Amino acid sequence: MKILLAEDDVKSAEFVQRGLVEQGFVVDWVTDGREALSHCLYNEVDLLIADRMMPGMDGLSLVKALRAAKRDLPVIFLTALSDVDDRVDGLMAGGDDYMVKPFHFSELLARITALSRRPKTASERTSLEVHDLTLDLLQRTAHRQGQTIELLNKEFALLHLLMENAGRVISRTLILERVWDFNFDPGTTVVETHISKLRQKVDKPFDVPLLHTLRGMGYTLRAPR
Repeated sequence: MKILLAEDDVKSAEFVQRGLVEQGFVVDWVTDGREALSHCLYNEVDLLIADRMMPGMDGLSLVKALRAAKRDLPVIFLTALSDVDDRVDGLMAGGDDYMVKPFHFSELLARITALSRRPKTASERTSLEVHDLTLDLLQRTAHRQGQTIELLNKEFALLHLLMENAGRVISRTLILERVWDFNFDPGTTVVETHISKLRQKVDKPFDVPLLHTLRGMGYTLRAPR
């Protein structure tokens, strides 16, 4: 699940982002309502967690704009505004849930899980497929030639990124940004290590390799030509 966190309080945002990443989610973070709107309109986002009070555009205006643009992604308001009228305004604007700060992270996680069970529309993908490799986005597993491939959290996020960009070269920098959220030294070998582990699971047991390294450019996952 790809989550966008729209929160201008750095301490709160870092706490939420760190906790969700540890649970296996891909989390992008923005501090401005207008930036959040643009991100949701032009990128794949499965769920939005939004503060009510942000620079650029407040949370209510953000969600109203998304609904007007027919973006039906689930929205959780996470805010210090706690009056009943504030809650009603948030839900009437198009929010699916409303949590008040301070909050327990376990409750936020439970609410995200509950929203993820919401019936999928026809346009929402639940799997990705490249050649004979299938990634189940709900069960967080991969299958190839009838065999189930168990993936750790970062392996899943990395394979998800490569499969949704199948045939494109994904740079090491982009992988660090999307899978590890900028938190690693550029000199780290974490990408190379995880690519190697992923290759052992996805390619080595099978005849046709799908994951390729382009030296000096990055990595790509593609069907055989």
